[in-house]
Amino acid sequence: MTTSKTSFTRRRLLQAGAGVVPALALGASPARAAATPIVSGVVPAALAGFDTAVKKYITERQISCAQLAVARKGKILLARGYGMYTVPAASGTGVRSGIARYMRVQPTSLFRVASLSKHLTSAAIMRLVQDGRLSLSAPVTTVLGLSAEADPRMEQVTVLRLMQHLGGWDRATSKDQLWIDHTISATLDVPLPISHADIIRYATARPLDFDPGSKMVYSNYGYMLLGRIIEKVSGMSYESYVKQKLLAPVGITRMRLGRSLRAESPAGEVNYSSKYTAKSVVDTSGAVVPYPYGGFNMPNQDANGGWLASAVDMVKFAMIFDAAGPVLNAASIAKIFAKPETGVNAGGSWYGGGWWVRSNGSGLNTWHNGSMPGTFSFLARIQNGVSYCAVFNRREEEGTLDFDAIDPLLGKATGTVTAWPSTDLTPNYF
Repeated sequence: MTTSKTSFTRRRLLQAGAGVVPALALGASPARAAATPIVSGVVPAALAGFDTAVKKYITERQISCAQLAVARKGKILLARGYGMYTVPAASGTGVRSGIARYMRVQPTSLFRVASLSKHLTSAAIMRLVQDGRLSLSAPVTTVLGLSAEADPRMEQVTVLRLMQHLGGWDRATSKDQLWIDHTISATLDVPLPISHADIIRYATARPLDFDPGSKMVYSNYGYMLLGRIIEKVSGMSYESYVKQKLLAPVGITRMRLGRSLRAESPAGEVNYSSKYTAKSVVDTSGAVVPYPYGGFNMPNQDANGGWLASAVDMVKFAMIFDAAGPVLNAASIAKIFAKPETGVNAGGSWYGGGWWVRSNGSGLNTWHNGSMPGTFSFLARIQNGVSYCAVFNRREEEGTLDFDAIDPLLGKATGTVTAWPSTDLTPNYF
């Protein structure tokens, strides 16, 4: 199945904000037809360079929904939503079938943030360590009761090595275990959708791809295991632990784990767009579906890429890494950003706990991106206490421009600021 594209004039889109128009096919992008993106939120004049850069970026890439937030020294200074998305008409309203409403993207609208989830998971691990309930040197085999029969090196996979992507799995060799649901289902002879336990059973029955601790290879599976460690040690669900111990203390209430299907989306979650389709992994129907909606299993992505958030949520949460506070103490923060046993890479950076890290004078720059079908996100903490987050409802695909260009664009915009605003927008959103 492929999605169709329907063009609307800018006037029609503006009218749609106050009423209803025929629904687009799933994944279509109403805002693409607008010469200038429809916007919401606050952009101080001093930070106009950020807004201009993102408008150009999303127009060039035909992105229909986006957000941007900029913060400095504990204050949110810019919060912007771009574009519109569709929501089904409420039942019982008398509106004809097939009619949907267009909603303007707000600074608080929810997006899948993909791998920006990883620093939440690392923070949750460090909170358990901080509270004396877990050791970073503990082997995953001991904590989760996993067998090392298929590969004795499994006993060398520690909690810290999972956080730093040193666990021994190489998705270029053995494939990413979070993205081969059909293979796992067939191999284990279990029906779709598969569970975390199925993924672990499949992976632990196979040898590692390299000696744990010998090199860094990005591993979604390693972070999925960290989520299970959080559940085992805390006695709570992964989502409940993060909400209670990490988010609630800093006043973040919107964030939640995402679901696979559009019908399961909470209020305020945007639509996701991809030109690709995939065979459903959320049921046994064999149906070909839009890739963002059933082509992968969102609940299984939880600890490595499953969170829904807004850009303002992400910069607010990133503030917990600035200094000791109600979530993490100074020692925990330092450990998250510490160099791994493999040292610094050829580019001068290293992977800490859910963050890429680079020395910058007397401080550190930390950043991460996230990417899955229908999602691209980027978050950075840089010099002078500045942080920014941008999220989008599609990612780079064949024929599109480079999406990683958002990093230098936002960095350049930072350099154009001559005087930072003093007005804190945080109370507007929290």
